[in-house]
Amino acid sequence: MQPGSHVDRTAEWEQLRSTYLAPKADRPPTSARGFHHVAALSSDVETTVNFYQGVLGFPLTDLFENRDYPGSTHFFFDVGNGNSIAFFDFPGLGLGDYAEVLGGLHHIAISVTPEVWDTTKAKFDAVGREYAIVSGTSMYFAGPDGERLEFIKEPLGQMYGHEVL
Repeated sequence: MQPGSHVDRTAEWEQLRSTYLAPKADRPPTSARGFHHVAALSSDVETTVNFYQGVLGFPLTDLFENRDYPGSTHFFFDVGNGNSIAFFDFPGLGLGDYAEVLGGLHHIAISVTPEVWDTTKAKFDAVGREYAIVSGTSMYFAGPDGERLEFIKEPLGQMYGHEVL
């Protein structure tokens, strides 16, 4: 049995929906413009560029010294719709391996077309890169430093055919 599978939270979720979830027409506009960037760590700039630009097809858009740590690289990739994923390397700090922990980042989900999803899956199959497919629409895989990524075939604002925005 999976942890939590014996717990029926249906009533709790309904209470949360009825208390906090306004109908779409009644929701105020968000106060944000969107994600400026999601930042992750890179142990090797060239490996990260080769993976995100070369394998996943996210163009490298800028690369400069990190303002917070001299000698550290801060670099960005375009993930569409004015959003980016950024990376920092911190040479000399001896950062440990990526660890998924409670309270930490679980994964980054990126919407892609079914064609891009299929092409990426074929690339992974060709080189023996591991991935997991969930519900036929989500493909989970690790980036070069172990960061968990998801390619999801759903359009932005949808999850398993259900509108979430």
